[in-house]
Amino acid sequence: MRRPWIAAIRHAERHRAGHVGWLRAAVMGADDGLVSTASLVLGVAAAHGTHSGVLVAGAAGLVAGAMSMAAGEYVSVHSQKDTESADLRLECAELAADDKGEHAELAAIYVSRGLDPALAKQVADQLMAHDALGAHARDELGLSETLEARPLQAASASAASFAIGAAMPLCVAVFAPASVLIAAVSVTSLLCLVLLGALAAQAGGAPVGLGALRVAVWGALAMGITAGAGVLFGAAA
Repeated sequence: MRRPWIAAIRHAERHRAGHVGWLRAAVMGADDGLVSTASLVLGVAAAHGTHSGVLVAGAAGLVAGAMSMAAGEYVSVHSQKDTESADLRLECAELAADDKGEHAELAAIYVSRGLDPALAKQVADQLMAHDALGAHARDELGLSETLEARPLQAASASAASFAIGAAMPLCVAVFAPASVLIAAVSVTSLLCLVLLGALAAQAGGAPVGLGALRVAVWGALAMGITAGAGVLFGAAA
């Protein structure tokens, strides 16, 4: 059920701001799933682990990572939601205690944005007569339906996208011969990271090439360091 204070006027234009919540969680989840699972597989393989050991490590990483992402996103976003709710309760109390002062405060906000004082007062009076809390939520607190915290949506998107990202290197590890497992996982993971970065950049309206390069470079660095650690631990074992 939508809150009345965040009801928005709908129009034909489509903006990307409405994608921020789920897009951030989905991209972060897929990237984390792919990089962490590929790194885990490469680390165990580089340490001369058996093929079954590599698969067990990858599967455990997929399940544990997806659950961790879901729990972390839920707790984090719910904390944001709790803060928003607390701010709204405080604003309700202020409106009840000092309605005149809240009118003046809202008018001052509009003056600071360029309206002349008389018009700002008229706008504040009309908006508060229609929905006082909604006006202060939008213009004083910066809260809106578009950017409203949605804990379950963020948790679900993170867990699902992590699992999808993690499944790719794990599937490659299942079917690749042991002799080429490290190369196969590395190459396919990098290709998938480039694609993921490009898709995320396109969805967010950013330069596609830069987005793909950024994700691929950091993913390669993570996988390389983990594989190096696997070699060192494997030699020491």
